[in-house]
Amino acid sequence: MLKVIDKWSGEEIGAVPTATRGDVAQATEAAARAFPAWSNTPAHRRAQILRRAADLLHERREALAETITREVGKAWKHSAGEVSRTIETFTFAGEEAKRIHGETVPLDASPSGEGRVGFYIRTPIGVVAAITPFNFPLNLVAHKVAPALAAGNTIVLKPAEETPLSAVALADILAEAGLPPGVLTLVHGEGPTVGEWLVTDPRPLKISFTGSPPVGARILKIGGLKRMTLELGNNSGTLVEPDANLDRAIPRCVMSAFANAGQVCISLQRLYVHQDIAQEFTERFLKETAALKVGNPMDRDCDVGPMISDDAADRASAWMGEAVAEGAKLLIGGKREGRVMWPTVLANTRPEMKVMCQEAFAPLVSLVTYRDFDEGLEKLADSPYGLQAGIYTRDIGKAFAAVKRLDVGGVMINDTSIYRADHMPYGGNRMSGIGREGVRFAIEEMTNVKMVCISPD
Repeated sequence: MLKVIDKWSGEEIGAVPTATRGDVAQATEAAARAFPAWSNTPAHRRAQILRRAADLLHERREALAETITREVGKAWKHSAGEVSRTIETFTFAGEEAKRIHGETVPLDASPSGEGRVGFYIRTPIGVVAAITPFNFPLNLVAHKVAPALAAGNTIVLKPAEETPLSAVALADILAEAGLPPGVLTLVHGEGPTVGEWLVTDPRPLKISFTGSPPVGARILKIGGLKRMTLELGNNSGTLVEPDANLDRAIPRCVMSAFANAGQVCISLQRLYVHQDIAQEFTERFLKETAALKVGNPMDRDCDVGPMISDDAADRASAWMGEAVAEGAKLLIGGKREGRVMWPTVLANTRPEMKVMCQEAFAPLVSLVTYRDFDEGLEKLADSPYGLQAGIYTRDIGKAFAAVKRLDVGGVMINDTSIYRADHMPYGGNRMSGIGREGVRFAIEEMTNVKMVCISPD
């Protein structure tokens, strides 16, 4: 059994069975058997089940927020926000289930197509294998499960071993909403065993994974000829120009750096501030950071709770210490108690330091000054990752220069890298992954295009 602990108290709050290889095979076989009937279920019926699931999520939002808070260590306010987003994700999926369509193709654009009629339709792929991370154990599960179901696929889900209880609760809700047996199955365990068994099983024809670049590369290597969506993180940056509205930018940057103890793929990790406003920005940023309440995430006014594990906190502390030893300046934070790491701000960091060039996934942000816009934009672009970036400016020319220069999946103007709406395309370039999520865009990745050509008699 996999025991699940409260990340604040250490108390055991649940357990799930660890899957064997036979269990994984049984789960994928059940999904394969369920696929013909589910893929032929009318769109309005699939939409009805998804909408009913959204209603049940709303009815149970308090209990779900508590589950997320305890198994992740996420502050209650952010857990409640995650539940609200999950409701929205299922609502969008219910709507999109009725909008899956193709279009006509003018075959007579080619001489060989004269007299022919052409159109394509979208059809479900089959069995989807989904592997999800710990940091959003409900909504990131929803971003794989809801589009798969909307498209008529069946799905086998392996939630993160640290945080499986939210996924179990969601599966129960979907069953109550009317989802037939076998359409969604869960398997629990660690990535190197259960995850690899799922990825290499021949029955899933689509893999959707959120996690780290090394694991994503491993999945590409062993997965075979399957469709892949891989979201692999970021060392997210945001640029703040002198014309920025600091009253809006500063609190947003603080939240973006430290929400969920920095354990968000698009957390603000690299913060570039123009030298003309650096002193004011830094003073106000540190003041707001110092005002954050750190502690028990179940307290309704808590801002920052524990990290997911002692190992994660150890790694973050080690990276911070290494940066300081190499010349970085600790402006605030650095304190550590067990899994809790206080919000930490560094200055004088260099691009080659781990806290800058790798994904910290911790309440740790580096504040870097720059002389002019071109230099700042080059610093912001200097990353092997390419998920999202932010820029604060009132200058539309600079905004579009950033859009053109940055090789990322999303550019947030007058916001930080952390912004995401659940219906927008979301995903990264380069080391940040392959493919896009966001309900409509995930459905496109989870369907095949079937071309139909009709010739005259």
